[in-house]
Amino acid sequence: MMPPREIIVNRATMADLDCLVPLFDEYRRFYRQPADPEGARRFLSERMENGQSVIFLAFDGAVALGFTQLYPSFSSGAMAPVLILNDLFVASQSRRRGVGSALLRTAAHYGRSAGAIRLVLSTEIANTTAQSLYERTGWKRDTVFCVYQLAL
Repeated sequence: MMPPREIIVNRATMADLDCLVPLFDEYRRFYRQPADPEGARRFLSERMENGQSVIFLAFDGAVALGFTQLYPSFSSGAMAPVLILNDLFVASQSRRRGVGSALLRTAAHYGRSAGAIRLVLSTEIANTTAQSLYERTGWKRDTVFCVYQLAL
């Protein structure tokens, strides 16, 4: 049996769409959205073309294992940039290999180099697997602010 190869994380480009779209579509289905590969391709293309997000892809050789997507935002109080880690997904067959941790480390490194003062994320209350990963990698649960949403 061959030992597992090193996980490599790269910033995604338009050339990576064929690897990224199936992962993004699977991520959306995890959150009970209908499959829509064409919509996923269009959405991701628009984000990349317009510089509206930064996406990192984890690879084992040529096989894409997972991704994370960051959106820029700002803190008015600190008058400084923050990054919203909106999406983190690892393909089910690639879990428990350190892919999620590698993506989180890369996102933090990128955030520091971009001058952001923090990364923020939210996850479903029932997603205890993800919460465990976040806490293991140094993320702290917010105990000061409540999150509210208004559907439009």
